[in-house]
Amino acid sequence: MIDKLMNIKEIVTKFPETVEIFKNNGIKGLENQEILEKLSTLSLEEILKLKKINIEGFIALLETGIDREKKRESSKEKVSLMGLLPCPVRIPLLESFKRFLNENQDIEVNYELKAASAGLGWLKDDIIKADNIDKLADIFISAGFDLFFEKELMGKFKEQGAFKDITGITEYNEEFKELKDPYGEYSMIGVVPAIFLVNRDRLEGREIPKSWKDILKPEFKKSISLPIADFDLFNAILVNIYKNYGDNGVEALGRNLMSNMHPAEMVGSNGPVVTVMPYFFSKMIDEKSPMKPIWPEDGAILSPIFMLTKKIDEKERKGKELRKIAEFMSGKEVGEIISHQGLFPSVNPEVENTTKGKPKMWVGWDYIYSNDMGEVIKRCEKIFNKGVIKE
Repeated sequence: MIDKLMNIKEIVTKFPETVEIFKNNGIKGLENQEILEKLSTLSLEEILKLKKINIEGFIALLETGIDREKKRESSKEKVSLMGLLPCPVRIPLLESFKRFLNENQDIEVNYELKAASAGLGWLKDDIIKADNIDKLADIFISAGFDLFFEKELMGKFKEQGAFKDITGITEYNEEFKELKDPYGEYSMIGVVPAIFLVNRDRLEGREIPKSWKDILKPEFKKSISLPIADFDLFNAILVNIYKNYGDNGVEALGRNLMSNMHPAEMVGSNGPVVTVMPYFFSKMIDEKSPMKPIWPEDGAILSPIFMLTKKIDEKERKGKELRKIAEFMSGKEVGEIISHQGLFPSVNPEVENTTKGKPKMWVGWDYIYSNDMGEVIKRCEKIFNKGVIKE
């Protein structure tokens, strides 16, 4: 690839990525045409001898840099997919996706789909480092609001009109029609509903709470367990409580939070009266247990599993492949996996969800588009913590 008899002008003209390597090794000014012309009278070997740089080692360094750039350019031509998948269905979803890729070997894709328990940190880091849309992955999948709406994160690219729903679904499942983005920027593959698990042995004369308003009552002070570690669901709960009950509602939720306890204590006589949890986990409760799942009468709060796809020219190969992947991820097969195996209802119109007919609480697109959701979440956290500390 690189011969010691080549001159530097030949090398950097053919491989511009080597300029930085030369610079880092004391051979500077290669952006200047006059300097390049002067250096063209000497071979690489002669210049390296003058600089007392090992010839073989330096050529190896140049070729490594060239190979790295080739791989990077090759990678840019592939569709890139990043995200978090609900833990209970991650493995079957990955197996399904691998089958899809085996059946569509024309699709070139780099993907990293971690379990939701891994948290958003690594995704946020990737987005924060991206100073332009070209450095972002082509598809992101994750639940919750902060990643996709905060202005410091996806919000800065959303304002540029960088995203488009390319799933091809014109209308969502009949129980989730209102979740369809009217502006056609965001798409979803499903939702995570939050419900209650009530310990009847711990009620002590209190009525079973049947709504979100009920669990905000003073009688449940320090009696409620919340999915604080599950940021996506917790933020969805905060936002909906804030929208419907204002500052007082969020503060009351903080006031009613039970003190931190060891998991073994949570199921004992001193455990929480009410545990707010994803619908999925309620199905693990023994019928003989004093723990009773309650679907809130005013609706299970929904944390959407969003899919955000970049707007790419579909006349290009990459654009066509991106659409195929988006259609698969939002399709019936994936929908049935998350709905039937994970009890995370699908928005796909062909999927029959087990939650059909049950009330849901959705913050609404009007609210999302008329508010800075990142700021709303920060405000909610501050008010919630105020309620916790006050008590």
